[in-house]
Parts: sequence; C-alpha cells; structure tokens
Amino acid sequence: MNLRSLIVAVLVVLVVLAGCVTTAPAPVEVVPVIVSQSTWQMVDQEIVAASQSATEQTKIYARGAMDYWRTRVYELTEENFIPWFSSYWTQEWLSMKVSWYTLSAKGEQDASAKRLAAYLLEQYQQRVLAPVAVEIDPDAILGLATAFYVDILQEELQKISQRHGVPMAQLNGRIQKIPAIALGPPPARNASLYQVVHTQPLNTLPAYAALIEKIHKAGGDKGVGSTDTAMAPVAKRASKRMEAEMVPRGAASAVAAAAGKLAGGLISVGVAGIRAIIQANDRPDSEALIRSSLGNTFDKSWLKLVQNPTTGVMAGTFYMAAQIEGNLAGSAEVPSVSSGSGSVDWGPTESTNQQIAP
Repeated sequence: MNLRSLIVAVLVVLVVLAGCVTTAPAPVEVVPVIVSQSTWQMVDQEIVAASQSATEQTKIYARGAMDYWRTRVYELTEENFIPWFSSYWTQEWLSMKVSWYTLSAKGEQDASAKRLAAYLLEQYQQRVLAPVAVEIDPDAILGLATAFYVDILQEELQKISQRHGVPMAQLNGRIQKIPAIALGPPPARNASLYQVVHTQPLNTLPAYAALIEKIHKAGGDKGVGSTDTAMAPVAKRASKRMEAEMVPRGAASAVAAAAGKLAGGLISVGVAGIRAIIQANDRPDSEALIRSSLGNTFDKSWLKLVQNPTTGVMAGTFYMAAQIEGNLAGSAEVPSVSSGSGSVDWGPTESTNQQIAP
C-alpha cells in the first residue's frame, strides 16, 4: 500500500470514529410560567361560573331521567299491577288472606287492612318498581347526575387552563386546595376538587360514598319512591268489601252442605258466580281508586325527588357546587351562588367556607 492510500484509510477511520463519539445535547432549560395574582382571580371566577353552568346542565339531565323513570312506573302499573290486582283469581286469593288476617287480628283495629296494604306494597315492588329499577331508578339518577356534573367541570377546567395559559400542573395544584366534599373527620370523608375530577369511577372515592350515605340518611329509612301510604286506601276498601262477603259466603256454604252433594255443588257454583259478578261490577271503581291513590302519592314523591336539595336526585350536585363556589367566593371576588340549592344545612365541617388565597 502506498503512502497516499494509507493516509486515505486513516482519514476514513478517523471520520467513522468521530461519528460514533457524539456529545450529549445541552439540557433545554424550562422557564417556569409565572401566573399573576390577577390571573388566578380570573381562573377562580371562571371555576365558579363553570360550576354554576354545570349545575344548570345537570338539572336538565336529571329532570329528563326522572321523567323517563316516572313514565316507566306508570306504564308497568297499567301493564302489570292493575290487571293482576283486578283479576278474579287474585281477588279470591286476597279474600282468603283477609279471612286469615281477620281471624288472627286478636282485636287489633283495621288489622286486615294494614296487613293487606303491606302485601299489596310487596307485590307492587315486585311487579312494578323492581323491574323499572333494572333500567333506572332515583338512586341511580342521583349518582349519574353527580358524575355528569363532575365530567362537565373537568372539561371546563381544561378549557380554563388553555384560555389563560396556566399549565395544567399548576392548575391541578390550585384545585387540590379547593374542598369539594367536607364531611370529616376522618380525613377520608373529605375530598378536594382535584380528587373529585380525577377519580374514575367517582363512586370509588371514599368521600363521595360518605356523601351519598348522608343524602340517603337525610331522605329517611323508607328511601325514594315509597308507595306504602298509597296502598292504605286501596287495601282498606278491598278488605272491607271482602270482610262483608265473608258472612253470606259462610251462610251459603252451610246451606250447600245441608242440601246434599249435587244441590250443594250447584249452590256453591251459583255463589261463586255471584261473587264474580260483584267483583266485575266493582272492578272499575277499584281500578280508578288504584290509579288515583297511587298516582297522587307517586307524583308527590316524584316532585320531592326532583326539587328537594338535600334528599333529591340533585343533592350530590348541589352539595359539591355549594362547597366549590363557597370556598372560591372570596378569592374570585364573586358572590357565592349555590346554583339553586337553597339553604342547605349539612352541619359544621372543617373545610367549609375556607377561602383560597391567590
């Protein structure tokens, strides 16, 4: 190899080696974004406005869901319960139960009517409320409405971050200081706005479970959509009619027994036919009473579930909105608006009405 070839070979080797040895790029210095106090005030104000807007949208959602629930309850009442109650064989079965209730009453006033009302309520739950609950019920709507509010708020927080040029990390740090649920102690019963919007699904958050439990307790042990009072007039009317039928039915049985096998059978058939006619004649009035009694009671219960701020389907939304908006009212320099929640008294809490410093 001549000298020129040797020099070229050495140069090639040096170039290859130089390509293999690269220097690490200099680190890019990230300049922190400084958010001014006035910007934070605008952010807080927009969070309050976002909460109010989310509450109004949730009201529309919850009302629509409750309208659907009411429609399905009325439909199954007409399809399942009223035909069952009015049928001849059901009336015969109820007559037997009323007879047994009367014999075992031991002097208790209206015992048969009360026990019959309890039995009818059990049947109404089985034939109407339980099948509808497979699709939807107020308890489900309560949870869905609260989650709907939180989802809207989460979307609005992202828009606020972009609109004001506030890094999401800094905004997350901000909303970690904003109480959304304050039911402690213990601390697990408290949750910040950050925890609420970043917990999926929402019902896995202990503080949220505590909030739903509190709403249920405020609503009473009977729960939503109770229809026991609606059954009272229906059962009272039915039991009185059936008790009145017992005396002639007993006399007819005695006459049939004395008349012999053949004649007695004919008499029994005749009595059964007469009872069937009586029940058929009474059927329109009985069905009208069921519709009126159940309808009036159910509508009152439905309206309470829609409107009551502490026990209705909007209770979770109203509570969190009041917490968030109340805690931001001072820093945002806007009035605390509870978005139609009324004067909700949940008792003193550690975090309530804390103002977030800019």
